[in-house]
Amino acid sequence: MATDTAIVTRPAAPPGPLLSFWRSFRENRSAVLGLAVVIFIILVALLAPVLAPHDPLEQFKGATKLPPFWLDGSDPRFWLGTDAVGRDMLSRLMYGARISLFIGLSVMSVSMVVGITLGLAAAWFSGIIDVIIIRIMDLIMAIPSLVLAILIIAMIGPSLTNTIIAVTIVYLPRYVRLVRASALAELTKDYVTAAKVAGVRPFRLMASTVLPNCLAPLIVQSALGVSDAILEAAGLGFLGLGAQPPTPEWGAMLADTRDLMQSHPWVMAFPGLAILMTVLAINLMGDGLRDALDPRLKRS
Repeated sequence: MATDTAIVTRPAAPPGPLLSFWRSFRENRSAVLGLAVVIFIILVALLAPVLAPHDPLEQFKGATKLPPFWLDGSDPRFWLGTDAVGRDMLSRLMYGARISLFIGLSVMSVSMVVGITLGLAAAWFSGIIDVIIIRIMDLIMAIPSLVLAILIIAMIGPSLTNTIIAVTIVYLPRYVRLVRASALAELTKDYVTAAKVAGVRPFRLMASTVLPNCLAPLIVQSALGVSDAILEAAGLGFLGLGAQPPTPEWGAMLADTRDLMQSHPWVMAFPGLAILMTVLAINLMGDGLRDALDPRLKRS
């Protein structure tokens, strides 16, 4: 006598948050391409001491203004040629990636920490504290970013550290206003009211209950903020107010070679392309983060 065996199929478990995020992120092919380029640039920056064929500050006598390998008159020792004083362009670009990424990440980290603190304080205390914080941020935003950065550098002096300080001040209002707006929206929700009734202390309420729900737009802003900081620092370096020679910073490299724009255009083209590629890749990645983290923008 045959017996029928019922086969019970269980529904598949829903994907975890990371897997769900990655599935949404990879739908944007340009964002995936941007992520790949960013990872490549980070690896080049981290491995610059290993990958760079020469010391970025070493000057080779008799090897000035050499063209890259695909042009006549090139030297096989210098794949991308040399600058006006005989320094290897490829090595300087690799080490320049370290400095530019360091500036971008430093500005983003400090701006985020200070912005979260001030934004949460403005949202929680409101009143005169909120007015003071927001008016200061409005004052900073009222001045064009590059002009304000130049004013700050003029007061504290040009250097790599001062560049980070100046650019951090310039972009701080973005984080403060974003955190404040997100926190004010969250403070009106029922779960915050329930936490208050349960006796949760203000610091713990803002740090562990409100802040995690404000992270999605903050992550997107931080990614885009890195590219903005790199671009701003390159502008200051080009004006001679950022990293000082002979530091291999991309903006300073552009400033050092502007006199060779017509006679030896490749010397100026390479750092410019490095800035363009890095900023574009980070922006593409940021767009993908925005689409993946904002439910209203997810594709059906």
